[in-house]
Amino acid sequence: MSANQIFNSYLVEQKVWDEMYSNTNVREQYKGIFDFLSQLPEAVLNNKEELSKQLFMSQGITFTVYSSNEGIEKIFPFDIIPRIITAKEWAHIELGIKQRLRALNLFLKDVYNNQQILKDGIVPADMVYSCPHYLREMMGVKVPHDIYVHISGIDLIRGADGDFYILEDNLRTPSGVSYMIENREITKRIFPGLLPQNKVRSVTDYPNILHKNLVSLSPRKVAKPNIVLLTPGVFNSAYFEHTFLARFMGIELVEGRDLVVENHCVYMKTTTGLRQVDVIYRRVDDEFLDPLVFRPDSMLGVPGIMSAYRKGNVAIVNALGNGVADDKAIYMYVPAMIKYYLNEEPIIKNVPTYEMANDEQREFVFNDITNMVIKKTNESGGYGMLMGRTASEKEIEEYKLEVLKNPRKFIAQPIINLSSSPCYIDGKLKPRRVDLRPYALCGPDGIEIVPGGLTRVALREGSLVVNSSQGGGSKDTWVLSE
Repeated sequence: MSANQIFNSYLVEQKVWDEMYSNTNVREQYKGIFDFLSQLPEAVLNNKEELSKQLFMSQGITFTVYSSNEGIEKIFPFDIIPRIITAKEWAHIELGIKQRLRALNLFLKDVYNNQQILKDGIVPADMVYSCPHYLREMMGVKVPHDIYVHISGIDLIRGADGDFYILEDNLRTPSGVSYMIENREITKRIFPGLLPQNKVRSVTDYPNILHKNLVSLSPRKVAKPNIVLLTPGVFNSAYFEHTFLARFMGIELVEGRDLVVENHCVYMKTTTGLRQVDVIYRRVDDEFLDPLVFRPDSMLGVPGIMSAYRKGNVAIVNALGNGVADDKAIYMYVPAMIKYYLNEEPIIKNVPTYEMANDEQREFVFNDITNMVIKKTNESGGYGMLMGRTASEKEIEEYKLEVLKNPRKFIAQPIINLSSSPCYIDGKLKPRRVDLRPYALCGPDGIEIVPGGLTRVALREGSLVVNSSQGGGSKDTWVLSE
């Protein structure tokens, strides 16, 4: 079978936006890749797929699944057919994300200082105070340049109407950017010359932009500030990414035991003595960062780091306490934040969301539960949620009881038919659902978003869950320059 026959046998799903096809016609942005791949013999396409797996294996591009009995590290599944976004679509996405991040940053500054948005009743105060990631320890802390969200990964989905929607804001320690960059490198290797032919914009500048922003945050005005990446260690699910980013930025990768605080300054232990640290890009969660302030049993953090942070002797990226802004229950108030702080209408809409602590909304959701997905407000990675249409009656009843114990911990959303994209699976082209996580970097000069992102794929047939921990994979994401 030729690759052309493989493409011709592709079945577009009904009532789902297909990224490559409009009915049976190939969308304009995909014509270049379609023509190229259609001319390849099937054996060549299979070889390309096998090569991609070998490259991922040889370069150690992995993630960790804690619940798996097959071993700790797994190769991140990669699909060789890229997901393509037009210049016009990207311009819309970029504007929408920048608008949203400006509002979320203003919300964080407000909620940890004057709290005017709470006094004006735009966001309920009890919603903020009941959030486990709201840190009273951050009240009144002056953060450099008033930037709380230096790095974010904003999850987008495309509905059946073709419009993009914001699904989730990741403002604490967002992961996945290394896969975005590595996916591009693998594509260059297996399809040399294809990217410039299709006028695909580059994503490789991300580490340079991030490093530039980190340098700008240094409290000491020195020529070469000492910047470190603080990792929880080799057993963290994103450890590959920590090593990747530290290497590409040319900074030290450290664990909590490598740092010490003296006289409210942070120092790194070296073979020649202590060296002061100016900026910490931390991939350790808030509650583990300082055992003197948060969890006393934490071995991952640095005792006294909060005192150095409060006194402005070290910059920490992202700021502590950001979790109050990406709590799934606070998510529903982001459009109101945009109107309140910016006096603008949201450029990209939220997915309709129901507050399970609200009796009327909870009853509505329970009555239509087969069309709903219920999520825990502070879980990530696809864990702890109920997909109504695939759950058994017993699972639904048990989940309802769990919700009723503490409704504040849950929200519900209608099941959105995520857009699908052709994937090369077992020698055939099959539709699989996708989302998109662009990465935004906020510095003193504004917000920069590299043109691309991580397209995650629900590789299991019929699944809407794209998380790698739940059997998902990824694709290279092409943003066209025109």
